[in-house]
Amino acid sequence: MAAHQEKKPSEERNRKSTQNGTRTSQVQWGRAWEVDWFSLASILFLLMFAPLIVYFFIMSCDQYQCSLIDPVIDLLTGNKYLSDIWNKTPTLTYRAAGIYTLWVAFQVFLYVCIPDFCHKFLPGYVGGVQEGAVTPAGVVNKYEINGLQAWIITHVLWFANAYYFHCFSPTIIFDNWIPLLWCANILGYAVSTFAMIKGYFFPTNAKDCKFTGNFFYDYMMGIEFNPRIGKWFDFKLFFNGRPGIVAWTLINLSYAAKQQELYGQVTNSMILVNVLQGIYVLDFFWNEAWYLKTIDICHDHFGWYLGWGDCVWLPYLYTLQGLYLVYHPVQLGTANAIGILMLGLIGYYVFRMTNHQKDLFRRTNGNCKIWGKKPEYIECSYMSVDGTKYHSKLMTSGFWGWARHFNYTGDLMGSLAYCLTCGFDHILPYFYIVYMTILLTHRCIRDEHRCLSKYGKDWKRYTSAVPYRLIPGIF
Repeated sequence: MAAHQEKKPSEERNRKSTQNGTRTSQVQWGRAWEVDWFSLASILFLLMFAPLIVYFFIMSCDQYQCSLIDPVIDLLTGNKYLSDIWNKTPTLTYRAAGIYTLWVAFQVFLYVCIPDFCHKFLPGYVGGVQEGAVTPAGVVNKYEINGLQAWIITHVLWFANAYYFHCFSPTIIFDNWIPLLWCANILGYAVSTFAMIKGYFFPTNAKDCKFTGNFFYDYMMGIEFNPRIGKWFDFKLFFNGRPGIVAWTLINLSYAAKQQELYGQVTNSMILVNVLQGIYVLDFFWNEAWYLKTIDICHDHFGWYLGWGDCVWLPYLYTLQGLYLVYHPVQLGTANAIGILMLGLIGYYVFRMTNHQKDLFRRTNGNCKIWGKKPEYIECSYMSVDGTKYHSKLMTSGFWGWARHFNYTGDLMGSLAYCLTCGFDHILPYFYIVYMTILLTHRCIRDEHRCLSKYGKDWKRYTSAVPYRLIPGIF
């Protein structure tokens, strides 16, 4: 979206802003001011069961060879009790606590203490100090974009250890996977609780806080929009990108090393998982400056949803394919391997090019070419909270003319490719595509609800021009 602003007279700015008959307020930003019963029920369900879901998946691989059905049958038939399963679960160890503490401390050091130098010699890469979007309070935060640098340094050290120094085994993550789960949970709950306390007593910007009065909703969805410590340590950017996503590729490498240790080879399916997910991770860090404009940074407050989710849910459930392949190595036929690789690469191409088209259109205010011709768009306008009127353009050309969230379609194609590497013997590795389908569909609905509130009738004109959300002709 390309936008320019037009100031209203001061007396009009003092009145309650309306646009196209739609009330515009801070409800456009992030979470709600009030909590309905359905939202509260959903919040309570996730707070109670999300940690159990993660434990169930990891325990199933550790004790039941990744079967999700066998532990349920054992419990229902009385062959085992919950206490039997729990007693066989590895506990928190000093070794795991030390590993995790060093890991997080190292990522904090890379994030805070080493300014980005990659942008100085990598053509096309945008790093260093960058500005984020305007917050509801009118603040423009600055960020030190150095995620790619942190990823490179971390992986250079990992391979240097694996091939030269041998300070620890490359299987160290797999070998301590469940004890590390307890460490990740401790950090996730600690940072979420700290963020809530900080929001109440010493927020970074009090005007960017939202309180509903409901403890559970505020705890999960967050109070502060951009909690920070000092000038550069931004909670959202750090926990969204590091330590979870930097760890993603290390976790997969540890799985590959374990497969080599157990079976004497690394299967082509494991290689595909490492390559395809590695491309996704590298894309994230290469485009970290662009990430500042996404829904996670621009609209979500920081609470348990992001704090615990980035520490536990992401590294443990996004890597299930590699974990599964340690227990069930799959050697794909050549045709199947090529087909899965092509699906993953095409999905990545769609995901990246769709986002590129939007970014190009936004940066040039529509003065560009999409697929060789001038892009088409819908002219629209909206009011900010202070009465400032903005004009925007919503593109209806290229991939954005096929569907309103076609970047998500590419993301889902890649997600399916990860899962297909594991064959069809178990349902566990397919959790990822099911979860991503639910997540991205929900994001479509969230984003469109916000856009309808923001643009009013102009948004309806846009949805008439681009009638499908994800799959042209279907949905």
